[in-house]
Amino acid sequence: MNRIEIKNLTKYYGKTLALDDVSLALEAGKIYGVLGRNGAGKTTLLNLLTDKISPSSGAVHVDGKPVAGNDEVLGKIYYMMEKNLFPPAMRVQECFRWTQVFYPGFEMPYALELARKFGLNTRKKVKELSTGYLSIFKAICALSSNASILLFDEPVLGLDANHRHLLYRELLERFSQTGSTMLISTHLIEEVSSVLEETIVLKAGKVILFQNVEELLASAYMVYGEATNVDRFLDSRKGMGEESMGKFKSAIVLQRLAEKDIQELSELDLESGKVELQKLFIALTNG
Repeated sequence: MNRIEIKNLTKYYGKTLALDDVSLALEAGKIYGVLGRNGAGKTTLLNLLTDKISPSSGAVHVDGKPVAGNDEVLGKIYYMMEKNLFPPAMRVQECFRWTQVFYPGFEMPYALELARKFGLNTRKKVKELSTGYLSIFKAICALSSNASILLFDEPVLGLDANHRHLLYRELLERFSQTGSTMLISTHLIEEVSSVLEETIVLKAGKVILFQNVEELLASAYMVYGEATNVDRFLDSRKGMGEESMGKFKSAIVLQRLAEKDIQELSELDLESGKVELQKLFIALTNG
């Protein structure tokens, strides 16, 4: 089933608290976004999920089995790290064969087909790849691994717009074929928002939001118009993420748009609209 349970996970680096008593239950067969600003604890969380580092307290279980020191469980997880761990002098095609040793389900024909689609020269050495093609190479290894849990840390680093679009499309297609559980950590929130089902927002090592993306976006809206009227509208509502330009202002309202809100918006000559995930993220992590 590949259900991930994170229980009271805490991590200190010396006296620095990187992750603070995080508990999450991640259902199998969903795509999760792990969002947060630099230093929020995203990479620390992914490293703990894959036993790359040890927690100060707490534990991670997959289907009731601990991740720590458990090769059987770790064999179900593929972690595409931002850092390159492949030997720099090894050629891409050799890396594919090397990955197959650790992940026997690795699909070589699929990896080669993806390399063709992305224009990745498999005869090149890893150290000869640009930043973008290094990301493509690592993403191909992850998608071809056939692991039931896939973790991606900044998977589109250095990719141009066309390659980012292609990678998101391939990621969704692979998800529909395999039903893998996926966690994606990225700063390009608006681009990846259409891919995500659930979002986990970290701030200063704590989870400040864990919610279905569709439900989250439906539970907030933007309001625009003359600043004094926006302020009047927000008097009795929870607003955040306010931005001003001259005498005009916009803000996010953290509630569903109701009929009475529509009526008052009309009376105050204000407009409303859908809120973007990235704007909501910025407002939440600023507040």
